[in-house]
Order: sequence, then C-alpha cells, then structure tokens
Amino acid sequence: MPQIFDVILKGGTVVNQDGRVQRDLGIVGGKIMALGDLSMASAGEVVDCTGLHILPGVIDSQVHFREPGLDHKEDLETGSRAAVLGGVTCVFEMPNTIPQTTTPEALADKVRRGRHRMHCDFAFWVGGTHENAADVAELERLPGAAGIKVFMGSSTGDLLVEDDRGVAEILKRTRRRAAFHSEDEMMLRERMNLRVEGDPSSHPVWRSPEVALTCTKRLVRIARETGARVHILHISTGDEMEFLKDHKDVATVEVLPNHLTLVAPDCYERLGTYAQMNPPIRDDSHRRRIWWGVEQGIVDVLGSDHAPHTHEEKHHAYPASHSGMPGVQTLVPIMLDHVNAGRLTLERFVDLSSAGPQRIFGVEGKGRIAVGYDADLTIVDLKRRETITNAWGASKCGWTPYDGVTVTGWPVGTYVRGRKVMWEAEIVTPAQGEPARFLEALPQVAARR
Repeated sequence: MPQIFDVILKGGTVVNQDGRVQRDLGIVGGKIMALGDLSMASAGEVVDCTGLHILPGVIDSQVHFREPGLDHKEDLETGSRAAVLGGVTCVFEMPNTIPQTTTPEALADKVRRGRHRMHCDFAFWVGGTHENAADVAELERLPGAAGIKVFMGSSTGDLLVEDDRGVAEILKRTRRRAAFHSEDEMMLRERMNLRVEGDPSSHPVWRSPEVALTCTKRLVRIARETGARVHILHISTGDEMEFLKDHKDVATVEVLPNHLTLVAPDCYERLGTYAQMNPPIRDDSHRRRIWWGVEQGIVDVLGSDHAPHTHEEKHHAYPASHSGMPGVQTLVPIMLDHVNAGRLTLERFVDLSSAGPQRIFGVEGKGRIAVGYDADLTIVDLKRRETITNAWGASKCGWTPYDGVTVTGWPVGTYVRGRKVMWEAEIVTPAQGEPARFLEALPQVAARR
C-alpha cells in the first residue's frame, strides 16, 4: 500500500548518528515517520532538497532573550525569530531577567509568554539562589524548566551565588544537571583595579584565566562532594580544558563560536566594546586549546550565549559598557564555515549542536533524525557563500560582531515539529513554539522519586 505523508523532504543528504546518507524523509503529525526511498509515496507537500544537507534541529542551550524587563534590547518573539532564521529549532533561555526566573510563578509566566509567540521550541533555566536553594528539586522539574542555572561570578544582572556553601546547598538538592557561569567573584572584586578606563582590551586582564580556572576547580570539587552533575558554560581558557579532561564524570563542557573564532587583541582593536563579553575573548593560545578540546571530545555542546545589548549600552566607555554579544542567528553559519575550513567534521558539528544537548540534558524527542522523533530539522547548503551583515540580523539590538564576514555554509530551511518555519531567509509560518520536554521531568519519572 502506498505511503501517505504530510511532508516529504526528497533527495537531501541526512546527517545523523550513522553518518551522511542521501535519503528521503517523511513527516506525519509533526513526527518523523520514515527514512529511505520514498519515491512511491505521496504527500501534501514535497520539498526538493537535492544538494542540501538535512541536520537534526540545532538546539542552542544558552540564550538571553531579555523578556521580561529588558525587552528594549530583545524579547522572546524577536530572539526566536533570529533563532529560526539562523537554523536553530530550540533554545534554552537564561534567568537573569526582571523579575529573575527564580520562582514557579516567574517560570510559568515565561512559558505563557513563549507559547505560540516564539518561533522555535523553548525551555527556561531557573536561577539558583541562596533564597530558593531548598526548592530547587521541585523547580527543576516544572514544565518548561531546562534545569537550574547558577552564576558563581557576576555578569549581566544580579543573580549571584559566590560562596562554596551556597553552591553546595543547591547542588545537594539537584537531580538534573545544573549549569554554571564559572568565574570566581572574590577574585573579580580583588582585581577590579586592573580595568583600564576606556580600554576594553583590559577586560581579559581583569577577568583572567586564573579567575575562571579557580572557580571551575571549586565547582568540580563541590560537585564531587555533593554527588551532583554540573554543566560548565562558555569555557574560555585552555587551562580549564586541560583540567576538565580529567573530570568528565561530573562535568560537561560548553564552548561558544565566539571563543573558537574571535581572538585578542585583534577583536578589541576592531570591535572595541562590541567584543566585550563574560568570560572574555582571549589570545590565540587559549583559542587553540579550546579547539583541542573540541577535537579530543572533551567538549559536549555548542551554545551561542546570545546576549544582545543596544548600541547605546555598548557605547558607554569601558568598563561601564555592557558585556555580551548577539549570536543565536550566527551560530550555524559561523560553525559551518569552520566545517568547510576543515576544523571539525559536519558529523561533529551535529554531535555538538543536536545530539550533545539531547544527551546531557535529556531532551525528549529531539536531537536526532529518527522515526518517532520530532521533525526538528536544520537544512543547510554547505557550498553557499554568504556575507553576514547587520541588516540580515533579526535581533532587536541591530548588530553582530560578524558584520561583513563572508562564510561558506548557510542555513536555508528550519523545520520545527514538522512545520516549515523558515525557508530561504523568510519566516513562512506563524509562531507556534511549545515548551521542550525533558526525560527526567516527565510526570511518570517525577512520581517514582
């Protein structure tokens, strides 16, 4: 009997756990229902993907979309628009908004704001604090929660747990993997005199490799003492990569395209305060060792740390200038350019951007092209050369550190649960984003605890 599908993607090269294979892909009800030769099947829509590569939908597990309270520089709609235009199908958004996402009510409000207003699927990190430490076991299992996020060093906003006892009080109650911004706050305070007025190149001197490594060592020790699993965000130093290779049983590792691509002092000379972020862009010796971590399999995921600020906020004289860069829309093209340059394989990119987030966070039904999984797909043209521009960006902030950079490899289509959301740089369906589901937070799992 001939098969009938809602959508058939025909003739593309599917990149998955079994490598690269040219095959058709059939979708029914938002799910992948068949892979292989579907030449005898029919569908309501047949999309010719000849010459294109079909990847599992990219999951960006670290974005700041600023809503509520800071939506003059981004909101959930504009941030998710940028995401799908860049080929990203699901995002995990950070808790340093106003109010902070530290209570069940604040989380539920964000989920309500995001549902069918965001263009991609989503989850929200819940901020871990001294005040809510006793409640994190319940908070991390709420609908729409990506888990618990802790700032051990101050960044944008005032979420901060800087002391070992406070971190331990949170970690001894977590059951899911908790995420950390790892910079030692006490050292940052002691070193504030190293900031040079008007000179953003002093940013990595103040927020030195030692500041990051000291905090990461503290965090791993506390994780071992409490029996917890931790995820260390945006590793920026070769020293941490060397240390973490021996602690993979408790700590997973994220890196950013920014730390793999930009390098000091060049970026500060070209971009000034627009290159300022936490932790900072460092010199090439660190960039090379971060790439070594990618090559050796130490790194588990890629995130963008999309952190937009307005031109006005960036134009304040350092150190009053705000730290952070947009990045959710440029994650895929920047990394595909690295693929084409031979710095990593396309399969390793898929592992870092789809399979990796699914594996370490337990995202249900995403991160893989397989029958029964959500039809979340990132469709790319590996041969297309395009120039990234500020005008292409959809973020409210209106700029990208990669303005004028020409790349090889480009996202041409984004499918979220079987819906064609973006095609050839246009949003083609209304926003219908839904909260991602997590295996460790499903009702039947929670009921057994």
